[in-house]
Amino acid sequence: MADTVLGRLAEQWSNLAFADLPQEAIDVGQQCVVDWMGCALAGSQQRLVELLREELTSPGTATLIGAAGHASPRDAAMINGAAGHALDFDDTHTLLSGHPSAPVIPAALATAEELDLSGEALLTAIVVGIEVECRVGALLAPGHYRAGWHATGTIGTMGAAAAVARLLGLEAQRTTHALALAATQAAGLKASFGTMAKPLHAGKAATDGLLAARLAARGFTGNPAVLEAPQGLAAATGTGTLDLNRLERLANRWTIRDTLFKYHAACYLTHASINAAQALSGKITVDEVEQVEVHVAVDSLQVCDIAQPSTGLEGKFSLRATTAMALLGDDTSDMAAYTDGRMHDDELVALRDRVRVVPHETGVGTQSRVVVTMRDGSVLEAEDDTGKPAEDLQLQQQRLLQKFAGLARPVLGDRRATDLATAVLALAPAHEIGCLAAA
Repeated sequence: MADTVLGRLAEQWSNLAFADLPQEAIDVGQQCVVDWMGCALAGSQQRLVELLREELTSPGTATLIGAAGHASPRDAAMINGAAGHALDFDDTHTLLSGHPSAPVIPAALATAEELDLSGEALLTAIVVGIEVECRVGALLAPGHYRAGWHATGTIGTMGAAAAVARLLGLEAQRTTHALALAATQAAGLKASFGTMAKPLHAGKAATDGLLAARLAARGFTGNPAVLEAPQGLAAATGTGTLDLNRLERLANRWTIRDTLFKYHAACYLTHASINAAQALSGKITVDEVEQVEVHVAVDSLQVCDIAQPSTGLEGKFSLRATTAMALLGDDTSDMAAYTDGRMHDDELVALRDRVRVVPHETGVGTQSRVVVTMRDGSVLEAEDDTGKPAEDLQLQQQRLLQKFAGLARPVLGDRRATDLATAVLALAPAHEIGCLAAA
């Protein structure tokens, strides 16, 4: 099995212990949990999550984020996974071309809660899940995502399986089967972006990955070569031959350190354009704008090029709408800014229709240049790149705690939100994780 891709990954990560983690991996891992928890709390109030709670009601031990009661680990992973991605405000990663925490944390949390495991065990499993899915993402990139597959739903299933396998204490052979069973369940289409189905991908990845690991623990088997086999995941989803040298280049790297966090409540590929437009917003009079050009990578058009969004959710996947919002001074970090009414506002629509998206074949998805031409002929421009991980982790933590407070307080109140943030940031030395559920 060690000769297969999944076997190699299982050999490397199935025995990882908390003592093996560098401090930066611990710090960013806790930041991932803080960020995901805030997103899940706010997302738990969305209609799509209410519908899932109505449908999935099996009793159990796992906490439902932002709601009363408990559910089975599988149902909780599904519901909490969708909640964490419901607002499209959760973290992302360029290697995965998706959202690393969205499928991994809910699956790991439900399992750790059921087994009454420690905070250290939970955090270790989360790191394992993210490291595995980012490596699979690096192998399948860029063909998998370009072909129309949503990596959060497909590759994220393997991340969730790896995390749960670590919590169950599976050795390398059974972990390999867990990953294989996860790979054969991989699903999620980019055509679903802008609808309730996109968060469903994260929930399905969490619950299917959890199921894969639990079945492997019982002796259920899959094809260890399912990733690279002639009719395996890579071939079937548009990647073709895998470049295994990419795994070697990541051998001594903690990819969790490169997690990118969102500070705008929209698709991440709109963020560089938003930042550039915000840099220009105070220098222009909107009524005098003749035209706005947004220069982005051509791949962005497959993700966030809804030209005339009619709902707030569609607006999050519209380069034209989000750029116009930024130029108008909207608070794009506020979830409430993306409403159906705002998308139909006369002022926003008028400016949005003056925005032209200019794709570039050689561009990078996290980079954008915004060029504003005024009616008097003057031209202003700004550019931004949101693909660079934070250098200052303390500053990143401060920003994430501010974001968390804005997301969690409306659901929990000030005191409980503070208690929860404190509990998450104490995961590393925690002997049990009950404090998370209590908060």
